[in-house]
Amino acid sequence: MSVSPSSQFWTGKRVLVTGHTGFKGGWLVLMLNRLGAEVTGISLAPNSQPNLFGMANVADECESHFCDIRDRDGLARLVTAARPEVVLHLAAQPLVRASYREPVETFAANVMGTIHLLDALRAVSDCRAAVMITTDKVYENREWSWPYREIDALGGHDPYSASKAACETAIASYRRAFLEQNGLAVASARAGNVIGGGDWSEDRLLPDAIRAWHKGAALEIRNPASTRPWQHVLEPLTAYLTLAQALWSQPELAQAWNFGPNPTDNAPVRAVIDIAKSAWGAGAAVEYGNAGGPHEAGRLSLDIAKATDILGVRPRWTLNEAVTRTVNWYRDALAGASARALCEADIQAWEASL
Repeated sequence: MSVSPSSQFWTGKRVLVTGHTGFKGGWLVLMLNRLGAEVTGISLAPNSQPNLFGMANVADECESHFCDIRDRDGLARLVTAARPEVVLHLAAQPLVRASYREPVETFAANVMGTIHLLDALRAVSDCRAAVMITTDKVYENREWSWPYREIDALGGHDPYSASKAACETAIASYRRAFLEQNGLAVASARAGNVIGGGDWSEDRLLPDAIRAWHKGAALEIRNPASTRPWQHVLEPLTAYLTLAQALWSQPELAQAWNFGPNPTDNAPVRAVIDIAKSAWGAGAAVEYGNAGGPHEAGRLSLDIAKATDILGVRPRWTLNEAVTRTVNWYRDALAGASARALCEADIQAWEASL
């Protein structure tokens, strides 16, 4: 992406990050720390072993609180105490297949959790910008060939996608009904499929591949032809920070935004795995089995023209570089390298790629 977050803007800013114990949240706290922000994190405890939060000592770089965002009163107390000037909301139940197993919990966390945060922000007079992270899957998927624009219809077959589409409606309602009149600009961000070192979630392509190959097993692929807008984690996080900066001085940008890769990097699963196999080397075996399982979208891509034209946000790393860096991160971490140092090295390389 052609723009970078400004340390002049972020230094000393009180920033609230929900979901700071997760994969994207951990990377975001590390980025904000480099920018000089004063970060408060609110999240559930990490739910995987290993996890980036512990491996990279993310808690050292923020005031960390464990709280379920479904706990309205507990969340409100923490938000009020943090007095954030900027909010980045990432906390969610983020997995499609898990949402089939636990649909009620998914809707409760994603929809009501988001509403609890929005409602708590009504009482925070210092807050001027909030970026609410949803997903590229908020669109009513028609399996068509062209990318989805921010003005396209929302929907969702699976509970995860539907819950995030419902979040978009709630965000827009709170923006118009309450928050814009309080001087708080609230935008939603719809990012593509995010990859990068430190994601240990189940039912995600590269983490599943790393677990299999590290054990000497074959990765089982369900849907090799499914296409997604793959991007390295530093791409959307830079976009979120850029959007937050813009909201501070241009509250009229409190809208929905797509953040994704260049169209040429909207690739099928098979292409991603071919790059990952090459990066991993010997032992990277793959088996293509029966798709089975619950419904998942086959084709998904995002139109990023709005973010490019208005915010100046442009992808920096190609799919090949994003996948290769991700695999290298895992290989080095599993060999004993410091997860924190690996993240810092990727962030430095990212900063130098402008």
